[in-house]
Amino acid sequence: MLPSTLDELIEALRCLPGVGPKSAQRMAYHLLQRDQRGAGRLATALQKSLAVLRHCERCNTFTESQICERCASTQRDASLLCVVEMPADLAMIEQTQAYNGLYYVLMGRLSPLDGIGPRELKLDKLLARASDGVVREVILATNFTNEGEATAHTISELLTARGLHASRLSRGVPVGGELEHTDSGTIAQALVERRAL
Repeated sequence: MLPSTLDELIEALRCLPGVGPKSAQRMAYHLLQRDQRGAGRLATALQKSLAVLRHCERCNTFTESQICERCASTQRDASLLCVVEMPADLAMIEQTQAYNGLYYVLMGRLSPLDGIGPRELKLDKLLARASDGVVREVILATNFTNEGEATAHTISELLTARGLHASRLSRGVPVGGELEHTDSGTIAQALVERRAL
């Protein structure tokens, strides 16, 4: 029988994605036995994050102020709005250094089976943001999963109904990829979305 406090810690760690009972138990034992200093830093960082972080009023990502630095920047192209599912997706696009517009982070994707619909994603807020008179193009950069595709399709229809221009990230063979090691669905999509040279 585990002490109730240890049981609580293990159960709390299970809230993390991909962490099952065994992994949560290993993490708890590691933090308590091998890295108490790390456990303290983790607890402090979580408490501070919960107290300080909020959603940016313009793009919905996490920030410490009302409007994040990216949205407040005058160096970014305000006529482009890239819609992503999560802040991690925004970070990946930023790493490419190929995009200098602004963002809107959905904080999820449509998933009726999980009870996530347009209201939960606050699509009305996205539509208001895209209709501000400055945005010329909305780039839908949701993931290429069934839910991501459904989310992009729904947003595209809502934008088109308001006379706004929407585009979607293209799909194809990865840079440095070899055809023989690429799945047939990706090759088929690359053929459909081919471009002139």
